[in-house]
Amino acid sequence: MLEIIKSIIFGIVEGITEWLPISSTGHMILLDEFIKMDVSDKFREMYLVVIQLGAIMAVVLLFWWRIWPFCKEENFKKHYVKHKVAGFLDNFKFIKQDIFIMWFKIVAACVPAIIVEVAFGDNLEKWFYNYKTVAIMLILIGIVFIIVEEKNKKNIPSVNKIGQITYTTAFWIGMFQLVAAVFPGTSRSGATIIGGLILGLSRTVAAEFTFYLAIPVMFGASLIKIIKFGLGFSALEAGILLTGMLTAFIVSLFVIKFLMGYIKKHDFKVFGWYRIILGVLVLGYFALAG
Repeated sequence: MLEIIKSIIFGIVEGITEWLPISSTGHMILLDEFIKMDVSDKFREMYLVVIQLGAIMAVVLLFWWRIWPFCKEENFKKHYVKHKVAGFLDNFKFIKQDIFIMWFKIVAACVPAIIVEVAFGDNLEKWFYNYKTVAIMLILIGIVFIIVEEKNKKNIPSVNKIGQITYTTAFWIGMFQLVAAVFPGTSRSGATIIGGLILGLSRTVAAEFTFYLAIPVMFGASLIKIIKFGLGFSALEAGILLTGMLTAFIVSLFVIKFLMGYIKKHDFKVFGWYRIILGVLVLGYFALAG
């Protein structure tokens, strides 16, 4: 029962930090320093990644009609065109082209992270997954957030709709995401939002594209971890994982809605200051404890 309670805590933290630009991986690594679950190291490594699936499913639910391009109803003919894709999509006679094109752009944004994952794999975790890296990146990206927002005060966004994002812009956003893939504490959402703002996206579009980009990235990362771990879960391990995912899913529903409302009237500087303060506290704590 105690491990289930710990998993609920992890799920709450994941649901909050996955979407706010404050680094879910960084917070999970730090939380794991203070609340150790009584599980194997192999399961813990898999759990800290796969729990993110719960958070991702919240995006799928909330934005379903903006991310699913196929439809079988003729009354959508105004917005959809007939497609010739064979196989399981035979029942879906219409396709919304702008959503389909958006997914190609998301694939373009995923290319840098895929290359690095294939090239380095688990070595990144061995090299950088520690509290020092997390704390330093919390501070550095926090500073970048404040600087970018200050410079954006006088700038008018040139991209105010998802459809206006070009393949080149999507690829460069993927390059920003690459920093988060290498250095925990960066924040995947934080890095892509910063990249989006620098490249002229409005805050709303930058956040929304970040949500969509998370879907293939997190599904892919989770699938890799599950394959490496295997499907031989004990009853306790399955309970811990499902509890964490469900908690992350529920919390994410509220956090995503909050963030999309918040950024319509506010900038991201408050998250930058939070990151700096937390990073300094983490460095101070471990310096005194060590």
